[in-house]
Amino acid sequence: MSLIQALPPGALDIVGDIHGEIDALEQLLAHLGYDALGRHRNGRTLVFVGDFCDRGPDSPAVLARVAQLVASGRAVAVIGNHEINLLRNDAKDGAGWYFDARLDSDEGKYAPFARPTASERAAIIAFLGTLPVALERPDLRIVHAAWLPAQIAAARQLAAGSVRAEYDHWEAEVRRQAQDGTLARRMAAERQQWPHDLEDPLHKPPFLQAHADNELLKAMLNPLKVLTAGVERQGTDPFHAGGKWRFVERIAWWDSYTDATPVVVGHYWRRPVVPAPHTLTHEEESLFSNTPPFAWHGQRHNVFCVDYSVGGRWRARKAGTPHDPQYRLAALRWPERTLLFEDGAQVPTTGFGA
Repeated sequence: MSLIQALPPGALDIVGDIHGEIDALEQLLAHLGYDALGRHRNGRTLVFVGDFCDRGPDSPAVLARVAQLVASGRAVAVIGNHEINLLRNDAKDGAGWYFDARLDSDEGKYAPFARPTASERAAIIAFLGTLPVALERPDLRIVHAAWLPAQIAAARQLAAGSVRAEYDHWEAEVRRQAQDGTLARRMAAERQQWPHDLEDPLHKPPFLQAHADNELLKAMLNPLKVLTAGVERQGTDPFHAGGKWRFVERIAWWDSYTDATPVVVGHYWRRPVVPAPHTLTHEEESLFSNTPPFAWHGQRHNVFCVDYSVGGRWRARKAGTPHDPQYRLAALRWPERTLLFEDGAQVPTTGFGA
C-alpha cells in the first residue's frame, strides 16, 4: 500500500478544512445524517480533505473525532499541510495549541484554545502518521491541495506511513541545495538588511529575492509539499498570508488540469459569499476572483475546492460577530454534487463539466 490509496465505493460526503472548529464539525455531521458512531442510515461514507487543526478553539477534539471515525471504518481522510507540520515538529502560526514555542505569539490571536495532554499528543501523532496523501477511484480524486501527475506518480512509489520520513528527506535536499550554492549566504545578507520579523504584519519588507528563491525551492522540489500545499511561482510584491510575509504565490493549477476525472481539494480558503472587491485577499484575487462561490473550476470545470474558510472564524469571534457568513464549514455530497453547510443549508454546485 502506498501514499495514494483507494476511495471506498458508494456515496460520499467530502468535508472541507476544519481547523479546530469542533462545534461546526459536529453540527455538520448531524445535518449530514451521521450518528455519534459515524453510521449513516443510507450507508454513506465521510471523506476528510485534511487541515483538521490550528487556529480554532479545539484542535485536539477535532483530531480525536476524525481519528475515531477513520478507525471505525466509516470515514477516510488525507493529510493536509497543517498535519504535516505537527508530524515534523515544525511550529507554525496557529499551532500554539500544540507547540509551546508558539504559545505566547498565538494567544493574542487565537486564544482561548484547548491543549492536548501527553497521551493525546501521542495519539495525534500516531494517527497522522497513518494518513495517505491522496485517495482515488475511477470517478473521483481527493487530495489536500493539488493533483499533478508527476508528483502523484512519485507518491505512488512511497510506502504507506512514510509521509514524515519522505518529507524530511526532501526538506533535507532543499537545505543541501541552498547550502551548496549561494542561496543561504544571500538570505543571511538580506536578513541583515531587513531586521524585522517576517511574521510582523506591520512592517512590509522589500522584495527579498533570495527569500523568494528559497520559498520557491521549498515549494516545488518536494513532491509531497506540492500535493499538500499547492503549486507556487515567484511573486512580484510581498504579501502577508498565513502569518508571515510571502514572496511566492499560489497558482491555479486546475487551469492546466486536463484529465477527465474530477478532483476535490481543500486548502484554498474559498468564501461562501461574493466578497466585496476591496476585501479580496491577494490569494483570493489570483485564484477565485472570476469563480462564483459554488462553482466548479479549472480548464474542464471538474475541480472543486470545498474549503469555505471556517478556519477564519477566530477573526469573527474576535470581532464579536461569531456567525459571520464568510466563515463556514461545508461538505460536498458525491455523486449529488450538492453542498451542505454546518447550519443545514444546502446549495447545488454549478458548472460541473461545462
